[in-house]
Amino acid sequence: MSRSTSQDTGQDTGQRVSRSRSRPQLSTGGPPLAERTAGVLVGAAVGDALGGPVEGWTPEAIVERHGGRVRGIVEPFHKDDWRTARPIAPYHKGDGHVTDDTLMTHALVRVYERVRDHLDAYAVAEHLVPELITTPRWIPELEAEALPLQRIFLAEKWIVARLHYGHVDPREAGVGNIVNCGAAMYMAPVGVVNAAHPEAAYAEALDVAGAHQSSYGREAAGVFAASVAAALRPEATPESVVETALGLAKDGTRAAIEAVCEVAADYREFEPALAPLRAAVAPFDTVGPDYRKPSLGARRPSRLHAIEELPVALGMVLVGGGDFRQTVLGSVNYGRDCDSIATMSGAIVGALRGERAVPEEWSAEVSRASRLDLHGPSVALTEVAREVFARDVARRRAHEAAFATLTEAP
Repeated sequence: MSRSTSQDTGQDTGQRVSRSRSRPQLSTGGPPLAERTAGVLVGAAVGDALGGPVEGWTPEAIVERHGGRVRGIVEPFHKDDWRTARPIAPYHKGDGHVTDDTLMTHALVRVYERVRDHLDAYAVAEHLVPELITTPRWIPELEAEALPLQRIFLAEKWIVARLHYGHVDPREAGVGNIVNCGAAMYMAPVGVVNAAHPEAAYAEALDVAGAHQSSYGREAAGVFAASVAAALRPEATPESVVETALGLAKDGTRAAIEAVCEVAADYREFEPALAPLRAAVAPFDTVGPDYRKPSLGARRPSRLHAIEELPVALGMVLVGGGDFRQTVLGSVNYGRDCDSIATMSGAIVGALRGERAVPEEWSAEVSRASRLDLHGPSVALTEVAREVFARDVARRRAHEAAFATLTEAP
């Protein structure tokens, strides 16, 4: 298949994906915004918590450890030795605990609550950085209250170092950071605030992520936010979400999504899809076959490569066909950076089908085990999205009136 980067080719690819199999379509219209927003945030958190305990392992190692595929919330990979067992220590990954993906997502929701408008790189400096360094939160993986800065990894600590201590221009602060899924993993709220307008979500996420990432990491942040926004369209389907992603994505990110989703379209269950999806994304992934020992070229800027997580997440959305269990369990059992893959795929399916698609036994246990309110943030974000939409309409009307005046015949 051609790897052309034109938008028309992306639409053609999406149409081929859609025609490659018949699958019951999601109901016309779908759930309302509040239900879908809850689906995004709850779905993302549940995917994160399910993927956490097997993050970094291969599908084969996961099967050996658990006697088969993971089918729900499981204990830490090293059981009671999680405090000291390398390479995970000292994080309690498992037992329904969310990871930094969810901590960062909820932090961005709180930024939206304060700003109550569209965000940019300066909002990261002015609001997200203080969230990370000033307010203690319960950190499930540490089983303690601590500053989020004490949990996030170096790629996210970069934001604090560059913006708080280095006083770098926020729009350029992401340059020099390792290129990974760090920015993409928490961009779902951008998609909600721009619900049903993926082009706007893409542009806003690129601006926000500029303070954190560059290259294909930043691009993935934009495409993920756009995918969530596209999934919030009333008649959206897994196939239409992929079509939108292909129409917006650039360079290696687009090529990776195209390659993975073309393969994914041939599968209806995740088990046989695991190896083919990995093979499809491998040429674009800089980490290499051994996730614990990245190649020398790993996580460096490139127009030819892509993060692994987003293409695989979109592929699993196709494989699952809108079913939350099939989609998220496929993401989890894929291994490697599966908590972020499941965060993204869980958010997209939650956007498509609403919170009711997320198994309540999972969401209730994740909320309890993580001591986390999974619904408060969705209520707040829905309110913000409505307010921002009203502002956008007013701004658009003002622009229309001004332009009409400019173009009136003398």
